[in-house]
Amino acid sequence: MQLADPIPAPANENPAPSVESAAVTAPLAAPGAEPNDPLVASAAHTLRIPIHVNARGLALGIIATIAFVYALQWSQKFLVPLLLGIFIAYTLNPVVLWLERRLRIKRAIGATIVTIAILASMAGVLNRVQGEFFNIIDELPTITQKVTRLLTNASGGQPSTIQQMQAAASQIEQATSSVGGQRSPARKAMPAAAAAGGTFKIMDWVLAGSMGFIGFVTQATMVVFLVFFLLLAGDTFKRKLVKLTGPSLSRKKVTVHILDDINSSIQNYMFMLLVTNTLLALMMWVALRAIGLENAGAWAIFAGLMHIMPYFGPLLITALTGLVAFMQFESLEMVLLVSGASLAIATLVGTVIATWMTGKIAKMNPAAVFVSLLFWGWLWGMWGLLLGVPVVVMIKVVAERVEGMEVLAELLGE
Repeated sequence: MQLADPIPAPANENPAPSVESAAVTAPLAAPGAEPNDPLVASAAHTLRIPIHVNARGLALGIIATIAFVYALQWSQKFLVPLLLGIFIAYTLNPVVLWLERRLRIKRAIGATIVTIAILASMAGVLNRVQGEFFNIIDELPTITQKVTRLLTNASGGQPSTIQQMQAAASQIEQATSSVGGQRSPARKAMPAAAAAGGTFKIMDWVLAGSMGFIGFVTQATMVVFLVFFLLLAGDTFKRKLVKLTGPSLSRKKVTVHILDDINSSIQNYMFMLLVTNTLLALMMWVALRAIGLENAGAWAIFAGLMHIMPYFGPLLITALTGLVAFMQFESLEMVLLVSGASLAIATLVGTVIATWMTGKIAKMNPAAVFVSLLFWGWLWGMWGLLLGVPVVVMIKVVAERVEGMEVLAELLGE
């Protein structure tokens, strides 16, 4: 038995339009259309933004980004001194150029004079306030005794919170070590070994601090030599980069514009940091000295250095100066006075002056700057907070000049 063939549709008869085709071809809002018209409703629901995703390219991009971030974190000890030296050399290069063009001093002699002058100025300032830094170190045992006394008085004769936490930790350790029956001889020997090794913890801490100080001195020496050699080189690397872009004149012009924009942006930003942080240190020294806080010069220099970190620096300055005031005066009114003065100065210099100057120099989106600071702080710690803004300024300048990076330039811009 054979099945009958289906009857074909007439050639001149058009099929009924589907809902999708009607939604695409129909106007969005006809003049006489009803609000509940199903044709208009279906058209509103089928409007989509066409996004074409290359899965393979997206996966390769994610893998490359993760590898790049890991490489940045792995090479921190190399990249941080390198970037710091480059930014300092950008800042000091106009001085060397002025000595070379106005006073007819050779670049090698000018770079030597500028480097020695900067080192001598830093040594003079440190020599001026070294007594205050040593006083802070000498007062550490006294501060420890004050903290202990305050915690004891606050507990009212009862065990303090720290003591309760230590007791709970000891009980948990005893419970876990006795699981499974009687403790082994190795478990029994652990408290004695810990008690015997308690004297070595301080020595380990001192040794770790000494190694950290030696590492800091080594990196600072490398930065000084790097700054000197970069000042000595002048625009040698600029000419080499322009030459490496190829024979095309348009590419050479774009490269020159990028390098000039980076040069001016970094110089202006570093000059802004120098002016604002020096102003903040002077104002902090006057305010803390007028209030009567001990070692005001040392804390003013610390405030000027910490203020280099945007957003986080003023909070750290306010907290530490308030803590120092509490240890010295043991009065809530003095704590509020010192903290309020520190916060007011940091807000005036950081929010009003520095923000205005940064907006004039970089013309960047504050939200994008803050997110970038979170990223670089997570990546390199305090050094990331210090170098994050200049790095983002360089990225923005390059993104504005290179094809394919317009999205990044738009996100970072105002």
